[in-house]
Amino acid sequence: MNNVIKTPVAYLLLIAILLFSCKKLDDLNVNPNGVDETAVNPNLILPTILSETGKLYTNLGYQDIAGVVQHTQKDAWFESHNDYDWAGSQSWTDYYNILRNTQLLMNRAEESGQAFHQGVGLVMKAYVFGLIADLWGDAPYTDALKGNLNDPQYLTPKYDTQADIYHGILAELETANNLLSQPASSYTGIEAAADLFYNGDPAAWRRFANSLALRYYMRLSAKEASFAQAGIEKIATNPDQYPLILAADEDAAMSYPGTTSANAWPSNTEIDDTGGSNFRRLKMCATLVNTLQQLDDPRLTIWAQKVEIPLVVDATLPPRTDRISNGKRYLSPDMVANTSVDTDPDYVGIPPSYSNLPSSYNLNPTPGQTSFNPHVSYLNERYRKASGPLLKARLLSAAEVHFILAEASLKGWNTGNAAEHYNAAIEASLDAWQLAANYNAYIETEGVRFDGSLEQLITQKWIASWTAATEAWFDFRRTGYPRLQAGPVALRRALPLRFYYMQDEINMNGQHVQEALDRLSTTAFSQADGKNSAWSKCWLLQDTNNPY
Repeated sequence: MNNVIKTPVAYLLLIAILLFSCKKLDDLNVNPNGVDETAVNPNLILPTILSETGKLYTNLGYQDIAGVVQHTQKDAWFESHNDYDWAGSQSWTDYYNILRNTQLLMNRAEESGQAFHQGVGLVMKAYVFGLIADLWGDAPYTDALKGNLNDPQYLTPKYDTQADIYHGILAELETANNLLSQPASSYTGIEAAADLFYNGDPAAWRRFANSLALRYYMRLSAKEASFAQAGIEKIATNPDQYPLILAADEDAAMSYPGTTSANAWPSNTEIDDTGGSNFRRLKMCATLVNTLQQLDDPRLTIWAQKVEIPLVVDATLPPRTDRISNGKRYLSPDMVANTSVDTDPDYVGIPPSYSNLPSSYNLNPTPGQTSFNPHVSYLNERYRKASGPLLKARLLSAAEVHFILAEASLKGWNTGNAAEHYNAAIEASLDAWQLAANYNAYIETEGVRFDGSLEQLITQKWIASWTAATEAWFDFRRTGYPRLQAGPVALRRALPLRFYYMQDEINMNGQHVQEALDRLSTTAFSQADGKNSAWSKCWLLQDTNNPY
């Protein structure tokens, strides 16, 4: 896809010119510093909703959640990323800001009879509310967007249960599928430039709606198996009525133009004003690197750099040898002693929650906050860029859809052949990373060739979620795969399961927060946090024995 984020100001100017270039000046004599909510065109709101959601999802799956699922580790300012030291710092303010704009979009679209924008609004509302329910559990939903000073009851909205939110968004996605089912020519008011995902294509948005519904039916599969099976089979067996994202060029993805810090790839070194430290401190995790190497996975070369100076531990060297020669660092065994080192000549990742000084890993001669380590792989040079053909917010992919259908087939549900969907998922992922030519060899690799197990399937889905690792976290919680273990200095001896309710919300809406907390279940790892712990279980995980 060649969709491009623009700044909200740029879009406002562009679309305003398109919409109003033929009007008299008298018609434009309005307040230049604000937009009247009762008159705003939906196309003026849409770019902000899409760009902010895309950036939010990338920031989750490329930062702390990538640390949780062991795609990456940081070797400076690492406590939140590596060790899950979140301390109630997560806020859903940005999520509800997006939802308020989405509600305005839907209100204006309904008033002006713009069915396309109503359908898109429902998809985005479902997407963001689904994330809130996934990350926190129970949350304001039915009353969330009604607050105003004239109706104080909605200023402290009740919390809907996680189950009710999931059911609510599935109903909204069904409505969206219907709204988006007409030919493009039958819709009014579409401005392709305002649609950063699909350039105003209703059919593409319809595929997104139904693919997102698959995600949430599968999410519910352990708690409401019959309901989930019926929903997935309804979609899978009626492709004309419920089209899906099935090829990489149909992915819900969004490129970064990279012209300002607000629309550039996160942690780049072209616009980033930290001297490149945000890029340097984010390194590959050994868990992912080792898995990719074992499978001879071509995506490793796309995502990571080779180590600058490999380590060579040579027992034939005299004691106290430590020298660099021919681009390698040679060490006698006594210089390594009991220190764990990785002598792979190509790619080295940092083990999860390795130590309280992760920058020292692999005998880094200059440990510290500067994050220079010649013996560990940096991310690929493309991630230094502010923009690029592979630097996308990836909200939902064809790979994910095929993995869901494969998993459903393993359950005995009527979704087609599991092996065929598994293969198609891997093919779609390789295609998305411009590695389509590697598919035939890779799919026959030992360990990749489908063995019919859920563990293999979810592990491949985990790999395919690079830079969009949030869904991998949710799959781990639901299935226990991949078999990830917390590192030695992590805050707990297990991976976290949810976000904390933030203190501001507890202070302002204490009664409803407490009701939500009472519905959580503590685990052996909740410890002093009590109910409001990242290691407590929300409804979705209760009584499932997963992931622990």
